[in-house]
Amino acid sequence: MHPSARLGVTAAAATALLATMALPGAAAPHRAENRVLVFSKTAGFRHDSLPDGIAAVKDLGAQHGFAVDATEDAGTFNDTDLARYDAVVFLSTTGDVLDSAQQTAFERYISDGGGYVGVHAAADTEYDWPFYGGLAGAYFDSHPAIQPATVRVEDRAHPASAHLGAAWDRTDEWYNYRSNPRERAHVLAALDESTYTGGTMNGDHPLAWCQEYQGGRAFYTGAGHTKESFADPAFRTHLLGGIRYATGEAQADCRPEQGYRPLFDGTSTDGWKQAGPGSFTLNDGTLTSTGGMGLLWYEAQELGSYSLKLDWKMTGDDNSGVFVGFPASDDPWSAVDKGYEIQIDASDAADRTTGSVYTFQAADIPARDAALNPPGAWNTYEIRVEGEHLQLWLNGRKINDFTNTDPARSLRQGHIGIQNHGADDEVAFRNVRVKELPDAPAGGAGAERKGGKR
Repeated sequence: MHPSARLGVTAAAATALLATMALPGAAAPHRAENRVLVFSKTAGFRHDSLPDGIAAVKDLGAQHGFAVDATEDAGTFNDTDLARYDAVVFLSTTGDVLDSAQQTAFERYISDGGGYVGVHAAADTEYDWPFYGGLAGAYFDSHPAIQPATVRVEDRAHPASAHLGAAWDRTDEWYNYRSNPRERAHVLAALDESTYTGGTMNGDHPLAWCQEYQGGRAFYTGAGHTKESFADPAFRTHLLGGIRYATGEAQADCRPEQGYRPLFDGTSTDGWKQAGPGSFTLNDGTLTSTGGMGLLWYEAQELGSYSLKLDWKMTGDDNSGVFVGFPASDDPWSAVDKGYEIQIDASDAADRTTGSVYTFQAADIPARDAALNPPGAWNTYEIRVEGEHLQLWLNGRKINDFTNTDPARSLRQGHIGIQNHGADDEVAFRNVRVKELPDAPAGGAGAERKGGKR
């Protein structure tokens, strides 16, 4: 897809993305057709949007290849019936909706790899069941009147939020929560409390998050109070992405993430420099490779011991990579000769395809294949460098573990960069961020460098 066509939050854009999201993920589904249960029992407040929500999930299933059953019968929560489903959607449930035997069956379901999707008042449910509180991520505390607000999107790679811009303006009933889930879940989007009245979470107000929880997958969104939400293409795509993650149809890094700072935040390439031919275009917070063969490298800083995260997407059988541990140079071949490339490529030899340390070490291919999203979908790398040791995670799964023994190269200190490979290769990058690790080597690793020189 050309950068000018990248999707935002307009109805047309979200509708277009909905049409493309039927592509299967790399992980095999539990059965020939994924099946989702929508559970909407209420023992407290009852939302008048429940019929709209049920209809929306059924529509999404019909459009995107998963079966949907809906029930308010808590008796469905037994081992036999739950085993039929890849995920259970708690759609604005309220109060105490399951008895102890049903709770135990659901705990077993999650521990066996089941998925959970919580929508809005799912956080106003089962206050006396600690397992559920951990699964949902946070309990409801209070809410102001329905009003417009701005949602700040923190993760634009997860299938529930990749279609959104950096800011998502919408009207809903905005929950305050009794605790902040950020330390135990991965926050996808947060409310900007300065854009509405009644927020009580001191400026850090998560709205949507995901996590792996006791063997299963969980996604929660605080949006979805109003009937209008379920007719909104942007919200429907948000919900669809959460369902696809929970069923295992889409992969994402849902580990908690704190302490990172941006190297590329989507607004500018300050601190970056192009080496060699080709370039990257910046549009909608995304850098997309053009021409080559060159390298966009972070000149402003050398790194020593660190965790580097970035999101990337191929459009087809394309080629790119992330270089680490190379000296400052305007020659892109310096990175090739003196650093290491973490490869991005759909179809090459094992030591030259996605997840490999290019020509040095192949990824764990079964683990890589299980974690990889297909072309057209976003993926997330974590590249962790400690001394001469490099570890690689793809969408939260460790797929490579490499130690440098080449005396001509060193990972202990150097620059990082992203490759523009050639005219026929188009790879996009978002949200490049880094966290220095506490055991950085002495001698200034991570210090700012004037002119990018050693």
